[in-house]
Amino acid sequence: MAQQIYPLNVGVLGATGTVGQRFLVLLASHPYLRVHAIGASPRSVGLAYPKAVKWKQTTPIPKAYRDLNVSACEPGAFAGCKIIFSGLDADVAGDIELAFRDAGFAVFSNAKNYRRAPLDHLAVVRQQQQELKKPGFIVTNANCSTTGLVVPLAALERAFGPIDTVLVTTLQAISGAGYPGVPSLDIMDNVVPFIGGEEEKMVWETKKILGSLADTSTGFALRDEMRVSATCTRVPVIDGHTECVSVRFARRRAPDIAAVRAALSAYTCDTQTLGCPSAPTQAIEVHDAEDRPQPRLDRESQAGAAVSVGHFVLLVNNVCLGAATRASSTPRSPAHRDSLLSASGGE
Repeated sequence: MAQQIYPLNVGVLGATGTVGQRFLVLLASHPYLRVHAIGASPRSVGLAYPKAVKWKQTTPIPKAYRDLNVSACEPGAFAGCKIIFSGLDADVAGDIELAFRDAGFAVFSNAKNYRRAPLDHLAVVRQQQQELKKPGFIVTNANCSTTGLVVPLAALERAFGPIDTVLVTTLQAISGAGYPGVPSLDIMDNVVPFIGGEEEKMVWETKKILGSLADTSTGFALRDEMRVSATCTRVPVIDGHTECVSVRFARRRAPDIAAVRAALSAYTCDTQTLGCPSAPTQAIEVHDAEDRPQPRLDRESQAGAAVSVGHFVLLVNNVCLGAATRASSTPRSPAHRDSLLSASGGE
């Protein structure tokens, strides 16, 4: 294989949206990736990025993007890019992401369209390329609430064996609905006790992520024996999904609180092992205080890349770990980094 050349040029689709903006913030300081092109809806095409976007981040638009013009979300406009990060809404993501994949790009998506297709476990990337006879592929993020949930579940299963029942109630931030999101008269001074499709996604994706690949590496072996029940609500918080969780282990003698705390604190995730630039120092932050975690106090901990847990109330930054941070985490270790990025047709 020819030597990789860094930084690699990447593109961002849906660059004016909430997730697209967070992609750009994270990529502005990425050691291996450089934003070469950005795409958005037709009404923004041709405009300088500051003119096209309603910037909603707490930091200013990075200087690198102030003279960058918005392109159409078409593969031809992203020549020179190796990797595409997609923050597109699911209503439009399907055909666009497929076009980029078929054009040979490595596509990392935050939309739900291909989550149930055998595309988003890294072990099947090569299988996908072989079947399509093309270098492109799609890797999709899980639902942001599911992402926060499965991290401590994986830690507990690693320490104490299989979990057979999971009950979770979410209090989800309004940024999870995108921009402009939930109307103010619906969410202010209120809790909305239903988010369409969210509960079904949490049930299925939890069983998938904690499951495995089928023997053929072309599908998933779900954890069908695990019972998962989810109730999803929307609350007037800007960023940070809070989740109240109860679990039951297959081995009926449950571990004590001290053992649970130790297992959560000691858990190491793959992004840490691979040395990804945006990986947290500690994957799970365990709080001693009875009134933590709280979205306003804890969502930016470790740049939003960790899951905070206290008395099995957990907090995940839905626009960081739940979306952009997760998709843009490339390995820091040269060996692991080159192995992953070579799948995108590196130099």
